[in-house]
Amino acid sequence: MSVILRKRKNADGTTTMLLDIWHNGKRKYEFLKNCKLIKPLTPFDRIENQRRFKLAQKIRNKIEEQLESNEYGITPAFKKNIDFVVFFEDYLNKYTKKDKRVMNGCFEKFKEYLKFVNIETITTKELTENLAEDFKEYLEDNLNGETPANYFKKFKKVLHYGVKEKILQFNPAQDLTAKRNESIKKDILTFDEIQLLAKTDCTNNEVKKAFLFSCLTGLRFCDIISLKWQNINGNVLKITQQKTSKPVTIILNTNAIEILGDIEKQNEFVFNLPSHTACSKGLKVWCKKAELTKKITWHCARHSFATNIIYYGSDVNSASSLLGHSSLVYTQRYVRVVNELKEKAVENLPTLQLEMKKEKQ
Repeated sequence: MSVILRKRKNADGTTTMLLDIWHNGKRKYEFLKNCKLIKPLTPFDRIENQRRFKLAQKIRNKIEEQLESNEYGITPAFKKNIDFVVFFEDYLNKYTKKDKRVMNGCFEKFKEYLKFVNIETITTKELTENLAEDFKEYLEDNLNGETPANYFKKFKKVLHYGVKEKILQFNPAQDLTAKRNESIKKDILTFDEIQLLAKTDCTNNEVKKAFLFSCLTGLRFCDIISLKWQNINGNVLKITQQKTSKPVTIILNTNAIEILGDIEKQNEFVFNLPSHTACSKGLKVWCKKAELTKKITWHCARHSFATNIIYYGSDVNSASSLLGHSSLVYTQRYVRVVNELKEKAVENLPTLQLEMKKEKQ
């Protein structure tokens, strides 16, 4: 293995700097465009050329160190102590998968955690098992439902990438798993509350239609916003869920079909919605106008659909199929919520003033 810095004179008086790299029996040349030496006409040109030559030498040394580290499985010195938040943000900027919103949420929570524990900067060297476990517990203490587990999975993914890029020698969160809260802590809309929303004006009618449609189908926001007319045939809706990549078929009831209205071009979106943030703001204003005191997010529509179909008689298997769950374990949570609602309904019955005649012995 060798990395040699070479010079190549050009006809215009400049000098091209390039690396002659020999590694694993193969040779390649890497041109250093930012290190090209200019034709020295003044003392300042010579000083600039000296700066560029030194930069080329540093690049050569760094690439040689990188190749050696890959060959012997060690972390190069220049990667041992970099700012992890900067690395995380750079990873996020290059991230293009559909779950980027979740990855963004994880990044914001990690920065929030650092502020909470009074850490201004953290280097890759300071990422320990204790810190990873502390962050996991912070997520569990401050987030509900499956969010702690989902965020921590993304955090582990970034750390795994760090190991791959050799900025970390090992993944400090490898053996840790954040807990999923078995109970559903998000507020759920009863059918009467959904009816109340249906009767209340919303500043954005598309938001109103789309949210009510979610309440009647259980579709997530990411599936609602990408729903096209080609996914609907009569009263049958077929999609592949973006989150799970699992296909789901939903029979649309009369209300859902009424919300859709006239069918348009197959390749057009069913709902003309703004960003998730704008939709959430519109939903908040709409719920306030309807005088609902519950904290309603878009995902509450899915929880409400699941709870209501079980409450009104659907079996667990059918509910699981409609929701596109990979396991009945997830659906069973809604059964427990329904049972709690039914118990509460019985407890809330008015108290009767009983006057019963005692039977004669």
